[in-house]
Amino acid sequence: TEKKQVAAQPIEFRRRLLRTTVSSSSSSSNSSASKGNTRSTANNGSSGGKKDSYASLLKEAKQSKRDNDKQSSNNGDNGSVGSMSYSVEVHPVEFHYAIIDGAVSSSSSSSNNNNNALRHNQEGMALASRESFAKDVLHELERAASPDRSSACVRIWMKNQPVGKGRGSATKNGDEYELIDMDSLAISPPKTRSPKPKSSAGGNKSSDKLLTVGEWLKIDELLQSTHRHQSNHPVVVELLIEIRSSPTSRWIREGLELENRLQVGDFVDAQDSARQWYEAIVREVTPDTIKVHYFGWGSKWDAILPRRRGNADGKLRNKLPPAPLWSKTSRWRDEIKVGDEVEVRESTSFVQRPKWHRATVLRVGKETDAPRDLVGGAELEALEDNGNGKKVPLLLLKSKRQVLVEVPQEHVNCPTPIPTVRSMTDDGLPVATPPFIRWVNLYSEEICQAHTHISTVKQQSDAPATASYVMESKRDLVEVMKPYNNIHGSGFVRESLRGMPIASGTVGLHNLGNSCYMNSILQCLNHIKPITGYFLKGEYLKEINKNNPLGSGGRISTAYASFLNDVWGNDYSILAPRLLKQTVGSFSPQFNNNFQHDSQEFCQFLMDGLHEDLNRVKNKPYVEQMEAFGMEDRKAAEESWRNHLKRHDSVFVDYTQGMHRSHLTCPACGRESVKFDVFSSISLPLVPPKSGSSSIPLKDCLDQFAAGEQLDEHNAWYCSSCKKHVCALKLITLWNTPDILVLHLKRFTFEKCPDVDGRILRRKIEDTVNFPIDRLDMSEYVRGPIDPEAPPIYKLFGVSEHTGTTANSGHYTATVRNSEDGNWYRYNDSNVGFTSGDAAITGGAYLLFYQRIKGSLRWAGMEKELSGTPMLDADGFQEVIGKKKKNRR
Repeated sequence: TEKKQVAAQPIEFRRRLLRTTVSSSSSSSNSSASKGNTRSTANNGSSGGKKDSYASLLKEAKQSKRDNDKQSSNNGDNGSVGSMSYSVEVHPVEFHYAIIDGAVSSSSSSSNNNNNALRHNQEGMALASRESFAKDVLHELERAASPDRSSACVRIWMKNQPVGKGRGSATKNGDEYELIDMDSLAISPPKTRSPKPKSSAGGNKSSDKLLTVGEWLKIDELLQSTHRHQSNHPVVVELLIEIRSSPTSRWIREGLELENRLQVGDFVDAQDSARQWYEAIVREVTPDTIKVHYFGWGSKWDAILPRRRGNADGKLRNKLPPAPLWSKTSRWRDEIKVGDEVEVRESTSFVQRPKWHRATVLRVGKETDAPRDLVGGAELEALEDNGNGKKVPLLLLKSKRQVLVEVPQEHVNCPTPIPTVRSMTDDGLPVATPPFIRWVNLYSEEICQAHTHISTVKQQSDAPATASYVMESKRDLVEVMKPYNNIHGSGFVRESLRGMPIASGTVGLHNLGNSCYMNSILQCLNHIKPITGYFLKGEYLKEINKNNPLGSGGRISTAYASFLNDVWGNDYSILAPRLLKQTVGSFSPQFNNNFQHDSQEFCQFLMDGLHEDLNRVKNKPYVEQMEAFGMEDRKAAEESWRNHLKRHDSVFVDYTQGMHRSHLTCPACGRESVKFDVFSSISLPLVPPKSGSSSIPLKDCLDQFAAGEQLDEHNAWYCSSCKKHVCALKLITLWNTPDILVLHLKRFTFEKCPDVDGRILRRKIEDTVNFPIDRLDMSEYVRGPIDPEAPPIYKLFGVSEHTGTTANSGHYTATVRNSEDGNWYRYNDSNVGFTSGDAAITGGAYLLFYQRIKGSLRWAGMEKELSGTPMLDADGFQEVIGKKKKNRR
């Protein structure tokens, strides 16, 4: 029967030190120092000695196997004889080293430090197993190189792997050797709240994990990138062993230490506040600090780091200085191949707020290829001086190597439809169709390693998602207290939690004490793409009206912009919008408490407050409301809008305000009044469901709105002819509709109690309104001209929902379509989950947010009307204005 194969066990062999030139004292010292698993041998540098050492290793392996088999046989383990398989590293790690003795170099030559730093006093080679601890190997090498000096007088440098042909160097100064940090050869375990174990004096902490030679040098990754098998090829490491005469003497290579030679423009590895290492470029240098920019991250994340270890105070005390490039990070760009997954910036994302998509590599260009024109790529930050006084995007090591990637989520951003059958080039590659399939520079900030920005796990169920987050380093745990007086969210210390959201712009909001009404509205307003972009790009800053008595001096708009920046920064999974809530409450006392409020009232106040903060009209004139009875509707509408612009002009007027025609008739004398009023939302009455139906079509509500009503005594109109308030007949028709259309379903009724005078009965209509998700055609309800390039046809993108009996009680949630990825998400305060638009069609739908599907009309189309652009009337005909002929005499 076939015996079970046992995993191969590496045999620990004696490490050999082979030197070309060894003094008699060093030789004797090395021989006397050899003990345990270490043996030193001399060699004249010939290849024969190297070959003999390998043969000796094989001989030792065979002898060890025979001894083990013999011992097993003597113990009676006949069944196990020969069952154990042994392996030996025929090609162990070769450490080729040169010894630089500062005292000898200084006495032999005083020309300059650089020449001394490269003058080798002795050379040799050491062999070490991949399974040996790197720290032990290097310490033994230090003792063997300088047995008569303390460890404080010896340190080791290692030559880095070359960055590659056709690229610039990582640092402007240096000789490719970097000082080895011995502390980095032991990894401390994650901190826990358990008692810390005591460490032995003079040794490593017992809880630290020592890196093996293979782990330290990342041999598996190195051989995999070169497509070699680790047992068939040697790994050669070049070292410099630097010695000084005493612990107080200066190192001869001190000027070549990374911390001393760093300059602006050098490339390094740098650690961020979350203790993650990234490729970085040096932006500023001071005697004590370094400012770095992390590759693939916006400049807002640039950080100040200490220049030297253990020489920082205050906030920099717990931060590490930069490390040599690719000493802490992966050389993933060198190892990239066809089929690999990467992250690529979305072509339409903002420079400061980039959005990232998964992409697949279709082809990897060569370093020597002629650079291709990069079409359809993302706009990048211009941070590097090109030498002509202009700023250009960064390139790591100045490399222009390119890769062809396919970004599935960019399919919707293509200017032309993607054919179902791909067109192929002569070499069998898909034809580039930017931005869906496009070339990107592999060493630019348009591409990142997989899982840098996008979470590896994405929840697919419709249940609310449990957001994952990473606490900031050194942050104390938050104490969670019990709710006070049954107020939801009250008494809890709620902080914004860092972490990757499940989608860009999709962040949960903490309940700060019955603030669910605010959270529901913020989630909907957040995905009004043109207005959110206006804030994220900083365009609002130049339009803040600090002297408007009806505004907040810019405080509400500034707080709202800060909120949006946090939502779209991809840095938080849950936010606590405390600043915005406090700012709104300071200017509207009704919201400065922990009571529940009507989300429609908050929405109206916030939009009005932002409008007044950003009102472009600095000095408002007094304007009387115009009576339009007897005037042509079109002229009356234009004149009314001109009057409106004299006092109101902002981004909210551009996108969210329309105009309707109000017609009042006195039931007693028949006097009529026509006025054109501006609206930012439409309140729709809920009609009773038809018999046999469980829901109300939204069209029935719109028809009821357009049918008119008779005012009650609480809303009576003053008739100038009758000289009294009358319950007039009121007919409202829409003249036009804005790009963002907000429909308010009037679910809450207020009626007088017939039994108790002065008592008001409040009731909520729980009937389900069946509203369209992807196409709401408002054409039949618009009385004014219709632009065929931007018809009043809308798609739903947000719903503010309410559960409970009254508007000032219960709970508010939101269902929103993400303005970037087009997916639907359900927001229940801090909980966020995937859902669908149809899931929002319930008896709790309260506010409906729609956006125009095709085109965009500033001022709901009034801009074109005032400029004289021909438009269509309500019947679809274009009005033709001709000149009257003069009468001939």
